[in-house]
Amino acid sequence: MSTVWAVLLLAAVLAFAVVRPRGLPEAAAAVPAAAIAVGGGLVPWAAARDEMVMLGPTVGFLAAILALAYLADRWGVFGYAGGLAARAARGSPTRLLTVVFGIAAAVTAVLSLDATVVLLTPVVFATAAAAGVRARPPVYACTHLANAGSLLLPVANLTNLLAFGATGLTFLGFAGMMALPWLAVLVVEYAVFRWFFAGDLATPARPQPVQPVPAPRFALVVLALTLAGFAAAEPMGVAPAWVAAGGAVVLAVPLVVRATDRRRTAWEVARSTNPLFCFFVFGLGVVVLALRRNGLDDLIATLTPRSADFLGLLAVAGLAALLANLVNNVPATLVLVPVVAHSPGLVLAALIGVNVGPNLTYVGSLATLLWRRILHARDEPPTASAFLRLGLATVPACLLAAVVALWVALKLSTVL
Repeated sequence: MSTVWAVLLLAAVLAFAVVRPRGLPEAAAAVPAAAIAVGGGLVPWAAARDEMVMLGPTVGFLAAILALAYLADRWGVFGYAGGLAARAARGSPTRLLTVVFGIAAAVTAVLSLDATVVLLTPVVFATAAAAGVRARPPVYACTHLANAGSLLLPVANLTNLLAFGATGLTFLGFAGMMALPWLAVLVVEYAVFRWFFAGDLATPARPQPVQPVPAPRFALVVLALTLAGFAAAEPMGVAPAWVAAGGAVVLAVPLVVRATDRRRTAWEVARSTNPLFCFFVFGLGVVVLALRRNGLDDLIATLTPRSADFLGLLAVAGLAALLANLVNNVPATLVLVPVVAHSPGLVLAALIGVNVGPNLTYVGSLATLLWRRILHARDEPPTASAFLRLGLATVPACLLAAVVALWVALKLSTVL
C-alpha cells in the first residue's frame, strides 16, 4: 500500500502541474503532497530534511539563474537577439529557423533552459511577425532546444546540476565530454525540423521594417564574465549559485538605483527568483523520495545496466527518456543518478535521456509545461498531436546520435 500511495501522490503532483487549475502555482500541490508523505510515514522526517538539504544548492542556483535571465531581459538582451535574428533572416523562414536554433542553443547553455522557454519564446513570436513568417517552426524550436540543447554545460539544466557531482568531472571537463553529443543532437533536431515544417518554411515571407536595436554591451559583458566565472569558480569549490547571484546583483544594482520607484523595482527582481517554483522543486523531491523508498529504487536498479559499453549507454539513455516521460525529468534524475553513480559514462548517458527524452510529451519536463502555458496565454495553444509527432520524429534519432557521440567521446578521453 505504501507504494500505491507514493505513486498516487506523485501522479497528483504532476497532474496538477500540467493542468494548474485556476492558475495556482505548482507548489500548491507539491508542498502538501510532501507533507502527506512525511506525515503518513512514507518518508521519515530526517530523510526528507536530508533530501531538501541536498537539493538546496541546486534550487539556489535555479533561483539565481532565473533572476539573471530576467535582468538580462530588462537590459534588452533578448530584444537585441530578436532584432539580430529578424535582420539575419532577410525574409527567409529557413534562415530565421537557423538563427533561432543558434540563439536558443546559446541561451540554454548560458542562462538555462528556463530562460529559453520563458523569455526567448515571446521574443521569437515577435521576431517571426516582424520577419513575416509563420511562427510555428521557430517557436517549437524554443522548447526542443531548451530540453535537448541543454546537454553542453552543467548550468544549462536542473537535471545537469543534480547529476554533476556524480560525474566526477570539472565544469570544463563536463563541457568537453558533452560537446559531441550536444552537436549531434543539434544537427539531428535541425534536419528533422527542416523536414517536419517544410510547408511552413516554404510559405513566402512578408517582412516588416525592422528597427535596429542597440547592443546592451554592459549586460552582454556581465553575462560573458558570469559564464567564465562558472568555469573558474568550480575548481575552487565555489557553487555555481554564488556566481549566478553575483552576476544578477551586478545587473540589478544599476536598474534599482536608476529606477523612479526603487522599492517596486527591487521587489520585481526578488520576485523573478520565483520562490514558489523553488518550493515546488523541494516538495517534488520529497514526493519522489517517498516513491524511491517504496520500491522504485529496487526496480530501477534491476533494470539498469552496470556496464558503460555502447549497449549499456544506449539502454540507460532509453530508460532515462522513458522515465522522464512517465514521472518528469527531475524525478527521473533523482531516481537514476544514485543507481548509475558508479560510472561517469552512465551518468552522462542518463543525462542524455532526461534532457532529450522530454521532447516527446508535455509532462517530460517542467520547461515544456512552462512553454505550453506561454502559448496558451497568447491564444496560440500547441497541438498535442503535432507535438507528439515531432517528438516521435526527433527523440529516438537524437538519443541514438547523442549516445554514439558520447561513446566516441568516452573512447577519445580514454586514448588521450
